[in-house]
Amino acid sequence: MKKLIFIFVFMSLFSCGDYIDKPKNLIPEDKMAEIMADLAINDQATIMYPNSNLEAGTRYVLKTHNVKSADYIDSFKYYIVKEKMSAITEDAQEILLKKDPKAEKYVKDKKDKTENLQNAPVLSR
Repeated sequence: MKKLIFIFVFMSLFSCGDYIDKPKNLIPEDKMAEIMADLAINDQATIMYPNSNLEAGTRYVLKTHNVKSADYIDSFKYYIVKEKMSAITEDAQEILLKKDPKAEKYVKDKKDKTENLQNAPVLSR
């Protein structure tokens, strides 16, 4: 009986692994932040110019960074599972602020507005 319990515990220790395997062509975190910053700019361009093509812009951004879409998606999923995406998005935001310093006031105002909404009292009937 002790051997059976030992084998069960031993097997359970080795069966625990990562939820996701590291992709073959994992994009480094700094390059991922640059890509996300460029994709955010592309997204804003499609809002400003409604007749523009978001998909073509996305392909262009990935092509300029020499990244395949499948590699980007796999890396994105990997960083989400590993809980590294918040740091990457913060780096991407810093890159955007370096490209457009005027955006800092806009970002600060948005953060303040969302914090005020989170602290707002709940209204009930």
